[in-house]
Amino acid sequence: MLDLLLRDVRALTMRADHPRAHTVGVVGGVIVGVDDEVRDLPARAVVDGGGATLTPGFTDAHNHMVWYGLSLAELDLSTCRSLDEVYDAVAARAAELPSDAWVVGSGYDDYVLGRHPERAALERAGGGRPVWLKHRSAHMCVASDAVLDKAGVLDGSARVPDGGVVERDADGEPTGLLAEQAQQLVDALVKPYPVEELAAAVARAAEVYVREGLTHVTEAGIAGGWIGHSPAEAAAYQLARQRGELPLRVELMPATEVLHPFDPAVGVETGLDLGLRSGFGDDFLRIGPMKIFTDGALSSRTAAVTEPFVGAGGLGVLGDDPDVLRERMLAAHRSGWRIAAHAIGDRAIDLTLDTLEQAQKELPRPDVRHRIEHSAMVRPEHLSRMAALDVVPVPQARFLYEIGDTIHSALGADRMPWVYRQRSLLDAGLRVPGSSDRPCVGTGAPLAGMRSMVERTTKAGLVLAESERVDATEALHAYTTHAAYACHQEDRRGRIGPGMQADLVLLGDDPTTVDSTEIDGIDVLATFVAGRAVHGADTLTWTTGGPTS
Repeated sequence: MLDLLLRDVRALTMRADHPRAHTVGVVGGVIVGVDDEVRDLPARAVVDGGGATLTPGFTDAHNHMVWYGLSLAELDLSTCRSLDEVYDAVAARAAELPSDAWVVGSGYDDYVLGRHPERAALERAGGGRPVWLKHRSAHMCVASDAVLDKAGVLDGSARVPDGGVVERDADGEPTGLLAEQAQQLVDALVKPYPVEELAAAVARAAEVYVREGLTHVTEAGIAGGWIGHSPAEAAAYQLARQRGELPLRVELMPATEVLHPFDPAVGVETGLDLGLRSGFGDDFLRIGPMKIFTDGALSSRTAAVTEPFVGAGGLGVLGDDPDVLRERMLAAHRSGWRIAAHAIGDRAIDLTLDTLEQAQKELPRPDVRHRIEHSAMVRPEHLSRMAALDVVPVPQARFLYEIGDTIHSALGADRMPWVYRQRSLLDAGLRVPGSSDRPCVGTGAPLAGMRSMVERTTKAGLVLAESERVDATEALHAYTTHAAYACHQEDRRGRIGPGMQADLVLLGDDPTTVDSTEIDGIDVLATFVAGRAVHGADTLTWTTGGPTS
């Protein structure tokens, strides 16, 4: 007997041999057949889809789940359109807090505001309380005098980490802006977060994710560096899962800072305690690649580029000494890790590709699928090198809409064809997964990401590299089959067919046939993980059984 039968659906199976289906059967959280294979079988629970569109569950191949969950409890500055609005919001939040409490906000955009908030104004708005505001890119933050004083920035006692920038004015005074690794100066004052607080953040984020059709996400950096929140961050995911508050599958990327060397006699060069590495865990929670930052971001002009940024110039910054970055990646490769290298600027991509080529030459690991997170400035000659290495580029198409105008002003028109490519990566034979980098930009909803892959428009209406557009079916593949490939799990998810995990999304319309302007407005009617409705169960038409049967 089937556990679940979905009938009267228009299933986009993402399979070449059976591209459409109308009935799907599930046993033990796994799809056992479609159409004639299951149509007449008895089932404990039957859902009548009413002709709605069914797709494989969506995957976000690069997000920051804890960070997003924390931001949901922080002061939201994403709607502020002037500095006065920011200061007023800070003052209003400060008035609700004790005199020694921190005012923490996130999502401000200096491109919209005209410039970054100023430390003295934040000091006044916060009434002397520590004020810490995170830029929407997550690669910068601003802090008030109270924070900068605690961090040793004002008296010059702070040691700025390699790859970090403390902005100073013409007189050499700190402005309050901290970029890249310099954010650790503030992090050290508030971290580590208690595991209980992080587990609550995971639960908050998960509730949003399943409403958007996400059934699997990759958490792009935990436990160390400026990206991590606690050395026990993985425990927060375990706790949320134990409580039944993690309804989707998660792959965790440990930050490179938490990998450590072993005695040579052990036979493992670098890794986590107990020798854990990529692949440890199960289909609901497991360790993925190690995450390493090779540079910064385009919006902060800290990405490592080969030609200066427009206007203020500069070539950005690498995440550390290039020899250090190279050796960390090589050691990880030799120790059996998959590598996820954050590389945005073309100079950082050069360094990453050079290192991966060296790694494969010294110790070939066929089908390892190392990743280049963001792959934001891919020059034409990078394409063949990526293909030869079978790396997985992980660009964020939604960035084109959210910060595309900022990127255009930073790089100029001539370099726009390199930015967040899609079509040329596919044409080179690469799999390109969909991802958001949430909460670094606006919405992280997969359907919004698909729309941006198809349109490539900015908020101001510019079309960035029209030749890099893909059609809606290819965009859907990005969030299903390609995302599964990026995680070495294409054998069990990303398609609708026998043996695949029953991770499914029921949609109010077909994203491959509606006008592109309507894709992100499609209703997510229900989300299933392992055959269980984790969103929308109460609104489904159950002809037999039900959500609690």
